[in-house]
Amino acid sequence: MEIIETRLPGVVVVKPRVHQDARGFFMETYRQKVLAGAGIHDQFVQDNHSHSSRGVLRGLHYQLRNPQAKLCRVVQGEVLDIAVDVRLGSPHFGQWVSVLLSAENHLQLYIPKGFAHGFVVQSETADFLYKCGDYYDAGDDRGVLWNDPQIGIDWQTPSPLLSEKDSRYLPLSQIARDQLPRFQP
Repeated sequence: MEIIETRLPGVVVVKPRVHQDARGFFMETYRQKVLAGAGIHDQFVQDNHSHSSRGVLRGLHYQLRNPQAKLCRVVQGEVLDIAVDVRLGSPHFGQWVSVLLSAENHLQLYIPKGFAHGFVVQSETADFLYKCGDYYDAGDDRGVLWNDPQIGIDWQTPSPLLSEKDSRYLPLSQIARDQLPRFQP
């Protein structure tokens, strides 16, 4: 596995070594030692699988009391995966990074605790899998408005399909400061 830094410290692309031949391919998708060597020490406790159609946008989500680090990948289709630093006091507060994850490129995106996460499907359908560093807690569910103009994410999708919940989130500047995670250097 190769670890590739992004412009947001802590958010990294994990590029597995893919062994391919006429029969298909084999790749290792998770190795704790390799991630620990890159400074990723999360214990993943929950795996999630999302199946969505073209144009579906899910996000931008985070949990406050039970923050979740995530290790994301796509096993069918293609998504634009987004991480936004929403940690108060971070020198990168409000900045975002995007990575195209697909069944073809086999890339994974690691998103640390304290970041909001979202993705939009760019293929007809996509199966998006992700490991979580803490359990999902519906009462701790938080989010940032997907099209917050101050963040300025280029979703590359003109009219995404959103859940009612995701369409009602506030812009980052309007979220009460006690409802945002804190940066801890």
